[in-house]
Amino acid sequence: MRLRGPISPGKAIPLTPSPLKNASVFASLRHRNFQLYFFGQLVSNAGTWMQVIAQSWLVYQLGHSELTLGLVSFASAIPSLVTLPWSGVVVDRVPKRTLLILTQTGAMLLAFVLAALVFTGLVQQWHIVALAVGIGLVNSFDSPARQAFVVEMVGRDDMPNAIALNSLMFNSARVVGPALGGLLLALVGAAWCFTINGISFLAVIWSLWVMELHPSGRKLEGESPWDQFMNGIRQARRQLELGGLILISLIFSVFAISYIPLLPAFVEQVLRQGPAAYGWLTAAFGAGAVIGAIIIANRQRPGWRGRWLVTANVVFPIMLAVFIFNTWIPLSYVLEFFMGAAFMVEYTMINTLLQTGVDDHMRGRIMALYTITFLGLAPFGNLALGALSARFGLGPSVAVFAVISLVLSLIVFRRIPRIRTLP
Repeated sequence: MRLRGPISPGKAIPLTPSPLKNASVFASLRHRNFQLYFFGQLVSNAGTWMQVIAQSWLVYQLGHSELTLGLVSFASAIPSLVTLPWSGVVVDRVPKRTLLILTQTGAMLLAFVLAALVFTGLVQQWHIVALAVGIGLVNSFDSPARQAFVVEMVGRDDMPNAIALNSLMFNSARVVGPALGGLLLALVGAAWCFTINGISFLAVIWSLWVMELHPSGRKLEGESPWDQFMNGIRQARRQLELGGLILISLIFSVFAISYIPLLPAFVEQVLRQGPAAYGWLTAAFGAGAVIGAIIIANRQRPGWRGRWLVTANVVFPIMLAVFIFNTWIPLSYVLEFFMGAAFMVEYTMINTLLQTGVDDHMRGRIMALYTITFLGLAPFGNLALGALSARFGLGPSVAVFAVISLVLSLIVFRRIPRIRTLP
């Protein structure tokens, strides 16, 4: 099947990826550059998840407010909303490795600043909000650059497998990081979690530095940044399935996963547990995502991605509605595991279909539009859910968001039925 709405007259972009050579679940790891990137990011992301756990718990302990938890997530959206549409243009114009080294260095420095504030006892809620703005600015360039960089490391043939393995790596870190972060948070405090996260960025910076890359792709210097930006918007509007995939990501990000920043409140109010349980819940989610990524990476036959995408959109909000009212912690771990698997299917399917459906020179802009759904707009859902939870209670508010996610997704699938049959 092909996406309709060509980039140039008479040209359609095939969504079916090329057959993998020596296809296996780890096919893309035969590329040295991707090996370096994979293991460097694994270390760095483990540190990042330690910080996520420690920061959320610290914010909640400073104010015991669901609204504040949502506000910290919302703060990261402020720079993303402004810069993400243009960051895609930057990604398509500059060397992606150089840009990634700069963004990773910036994130490392912000982690050390937060660690210093906590070590000295000076940290306040507004410090964390301000640093969240800084992280949002870094991520608005880092996220589309990382996604668009995959093809430069492995080529188009291995790109679908590399996307799945990239998700596997990220969520493997999501298992180790939160579990270790919850333990360290309970034993030595948040400041050491932030410090270790800062140090972990050195792994990915080193891996990027030692890669051997060869220039490739179409040069865009002849086009103005405004023309490049508008070309990305036009392609998303013309290709109906592409725009539908971005819309599905928006719905899922704003309504389905907006409960995640409120997990500290859920753990304390509903489960009556502490930071260790919070870390293990996040690790269970990550474990489910790892299993989902392994299954996806090992599937090579076409004609299944659309069906799995629909299934994930239906299953996730139903499990979420059960999860938020459950008080038995073993069942919470099980539900988080399967929600992690559904989450992995959702975003890996969308990411793969978007990247295989665009030309290399347009990838940064399209991935920036995709990234804005979960970096720039998702925090609005976090803030709204935090405010509703403070007013009406955590359970009813999350359940309403789950229903909205389910209904809106089904409407999109009905209006754009071809998404359900994408290969």
